[in-house]
Amino acid sequence: MIQCKNINIDNRYIHVELNDGRILSTPLSWYPVLLSADDSERKNYKLIARKTMIEWESLDLHIDIEEMFNIQIVEH
Repeated sequence: MIQCKNINIDNRYIHVELNDGRILSTPLSWYPVLLSADDSERKNYKLIARKTMIEWESLDLHIDIEEMFNIQIVEH
């Protein structure tokens, strides 16, 4: 099971440190709600579902960490 250990968000990426030591970084542009949120909103998250999901309740956003591996960008 892929579990989150820690999260760091900068101006361009969300970095998710996994319990096995890997760090998964994805662009904030993939999550428009996070991209437009301010720093205090971005930091107001909690780990749920046995640390397999990240929830920003105030933003009504839930990210499944395993799904972060499966996201593909389709350019038009």
